[in-house]
Amino acid sequence: MPAPRTRARLTGRGLSAVRVSLSRGILVSQNEAGPILNGLPTNLPDTDPAETDEWLESLDGVIEAGGRNRARYVMLKLLERARERQIGVPSLTGTDYVNTIPASQEPAFPGDETLERGIRRLLRWNAAIMVHRAQRPGVGVGGHIASYASSATLYEVGFNHFFRGKDHPGGGDQIYFQGHASPGMYARAFLEGRLDEDDLDGFRQEHSHYVDGELRALPSYPHPRQMDNFWEFPTVSMGLGPINAIWQAQFNRYLHNRGIKDTSQQRVWAFLGDGEMDEVESRGALQLAANEELDNLTFVVNCNLQRLDGPVRGNGKIVQELEAFFRGAGWNVIKLVWGRGWDPLLANDTDGALVNLMNSTTDGDFQTFKANDGAYVRKNFFDRDPRTSAMVKDWTDDEIWRLTRGGHDFAKVYSAYKAATEFTGAPTVILAHTIKGYFLGKHFAGRNATHQMKKLALDDLKGFRDRVDVPITDAQLEENPYQPPYVRPGQDDPRIQYLQQRRRELGGYLPERRGDSKFISLPGDKAYESSRKGSGNQQVATTMAFVRLLKDLMRDKAFAPRVVPIIPDEARTFGMDAFFPTIKIYNPHGQNYTPVDNELFLSYRESKSGQILHTGINEAGSVASFTAAGSSYSTHGEPMVPIYIFYSMFGFQRTGDAMWAAADQLTRGFMIGATAGRTTLTGEGTQHMDGHSPILASTNTAVVSYDPAYGYEIAHIMRDGLRRMYGEQPENVMYYLTVYNEPIVQPAEPEGIEVEGILRGMYLVKPGSFDGVGEDARRAQILASGVGMAWAIEAQELLKADYGIVADVWSVTSWGELRREGLQADERAFHDPFGQHEPTWVEQKLAGAPGPVVAVSDYMRAVPDQIRQWVPGDYTTLGADGFGFSDTRAAARRYFNIDGPSIAVAVLQRLAVAGEVPQEWATEAAAKWKLDDVTAGSSGNAGGDA
Repeated sequence: MPAPRTRARLTGRGLSAVRVSLSRGILVSQNEAGPILNGLPTNLPDTDPAETDEWLESLDGVIEAGGRNRARYVMLKLLERARERQIGVPSLTGTDYVNTIPASQEPAFPGDETLERGIRRLLRWNAAIMVHRAQRPGVGVGGHIASYASSATLYEVGFNHFFRGKDHPGGGDQIYFQGHASPGMYARAFLEGRLDEDDLDGFRQEHSHYVDGELRALPSYPHPRQMDNFWEFPTVSMGLGPINAIWQAQFNRYLHNRGIKDTSQQRVWAFLGDGEMDEVESRGALQLAANEELDNLTFVVNCNLQRLDGPVRGNGKIVQELEAFFRGAGWNVIKLVWGRGWDPLLANDTDGALVNLMNSTTDGDFQTFKANDGAYVRKNFFDRDPRTSAMVKDWTDDEIWRLTRGGHDFAKVYSAYKAATEFTGAPTVILAHTIKGYFLGKHFAGRNATHQMKKLALDDLKGFRDRVDVPITDAQLEENPYQPPYVRPGQDDPRIQYLQQRRRELGGYLPERRGDSKFISLPGDKAYESSRKGSGNQQVATTMAFVRLLKDLMRDKAFAPRVVPIIPDEARTFGMDAFFPTIKIYNPHGQNYTPVDNELFLSYRESKSGQILHTGINEAGSVASFTAAGSSYSTHGEPMVPIYIFYSMFGFQRTGDAMWAAADQLTRGFMIGATAGRTTLTGEGTQHMDGHSPILASTNTAVVSYDPAYGYEIAHIMRDGLRRMYGEQPENVMYYLTVYNEPIVQPAEPEGIEVEGILRGMYLVKPGSFDGVGEDARRAQILASGVGMAWAIEAQELLKADYGIVADVWSVTSWGELRREGLQADERAFHDPFGQHEPTWVEQKLAGAPGPVVAVSDYMRAVPDQIRQWVPGDYTTLGADGFGFSDTRAAARRYFNIDGPSIAVAVLQRLAVAGEVPQEWATEAAAKWKLDDVTAGSSGNAGGDA
């Protein structure tokens, strides 16, 4: 229907002769093709030019008759309706610096305002005093006061009205609490009766705060590993909270769509800082949440405009920046900028003067306003425009000062949360404008140094006491300013009764972590039989040996549904594409296209109930997915077995911080570092050549790391890993296995194999033979792991054939576990230096083993060096130190001198030093085998894939 005709369009250089480009902030002549965000629909024909002209004339008439503000309002309403009707018009990514939800559309606040205000004041006091007391002389462990002060209202509206505990019929929500706000969560648990004063006084003293012989302590931040009945999600390594929350929300849907658990009523809330949003991990996964329509996810960004040292965007506006970013990523954005005191001012702002001031004032200025007083705000904000100055001419400076920001107004927060929980089709972000150090006094609020401030001066304590209205006298504060009293009314106090009742109705206390409530059936002997038989005459790399074992494990009908394969877009590299048509790739939208390989047996298949989490080229997202799946036994009471397989170089090196967070979250599961080794992945170059991941893995105490050489070793390791993580007494560990892409004939498991040695980290795999040599032959021991086993056996053969030396070959399945056991033994000996102690596994195995010991792997020498102090006698390590490079396997191994001949020469050198053989043997062997000539190397399979 044509638009109604209005006055004729203005001509010349009037208001209608230009249009504002919102995307670039410039003016463009109407006669030019100016930029419109997301582009003009130039591919669409104008089927009715006359009607188009009428619409344009109507807009010009609105501008002339009602002014730019009226025209802007009409255009925004049209864009809003266009989005509702889904006609494909791009939406704005930036709106005015005002609340998204107008006052007229806010729901009534359902709580008791007086009681909730009283609760917040108690929490503010106890949270700040806990940190203050932790800074007392003789302790001085510090903490953070200001972050929780700025976000108390954001949390309390959630606790009293939205956050559902684990006993809720819907299963409960997952809350990612901002790490620096942990004092507030402890303060709430104190009011609830879950913690007492002794606990609070143990803040940040996890091994030293004893009360009556009992350790009473609280970790500094949300650390489930340190407080495993309280915290669920570690968040203080900033940026990991946002990405982990996104994949947690995805995993909730994954469980639901696969029929494992009804998670339809569960919501993920992530409380974040505006400074934290500069982390790449904070923003990098937003598109996934929008693509998968994760409307079970809400981000609450505490926009107090400050990061750790100063303003987040002193010259800009972080709320506006984040709004555009999230809108562009497809999120629903709710801006919570101003408290209710601003409502009448905005309602009377008919010509947009106040909104213009709000839009144009920088964050740096907003921060400065709250570090001063009402007179300063009047002069430097309202008086910048005579129209806004007139709005508050009858207001006192105190009344101006009491104008609050939206994140401190409980009614506004409630309105935003309610809108977020009711929105469908996309995730929601709430951008809440707050003040860092709010309510703490002029020395804290909005100050650049407030993040590092850990205590209050006596005058600050008295002023704070007055503002929160707690029953503490000046004399009490003056008696010991370092230890002001906590305040906890009795359980009969109306505030405490209200608090307890709200949590009962919402399903219990939060945060809360629960342990194992369900156990899964693990595969029996049959699943491992094929791996133990070897590969016959077929050459199979350990990567494929692992994949074949996984297929056998997946044949167990009870166990298979619990497996969560996680692959970052390298399934074919790892030989896992065979899973595509069987268990399929998870996609909440199914597969709405015909794949190009549809006719192939191994066609790419996506399904709403698919089992594989295929994250794309996204290791960070993969680890977040691994964390969600691996902690599901606690989060959901549903144990799942994540198996994350990835390029080994892009594991601990690329996402090590996320793996630490996974360990903190008590995650269980298997990480498979495929295409491992510095010389085995031929031709790929420096950034693909992994020569150090076992060292990086060894720094994470929760990681059990193995470097198996054969398929049967993998079978025993996997079986024991399943037992340890998912058996009757589950351990909170993660297994890391390195596997290779070099094909070899996988041997059958030897008769009477020492399974204990495989699991503990070392066993004799190929004793030296005395056939053809005398019993007095010189001896040596060769230790090797992973793909290096073939070079060790080659060296064993060369030494015997050319020099009559008998060497034993040992398979070291885990240098890291051997070292870990050795360190534990040393610790016991330190505390009982003159007692009787069992020798370490390395000492037991090598005790009496004759000759020097030479160790090798496809990693840097630091890997076998891990066990040096427990190896009796002479010990030499070989390794691939330095950068990797593109070349053949044989050439690379000769370059690093870790191949068979290099190992043999190292043995000869050590025997010569010991006077066991002539020195000429070592020199002659090095020349004969051309150790300095990289083109002469021949160790290993020259080609072949996994």
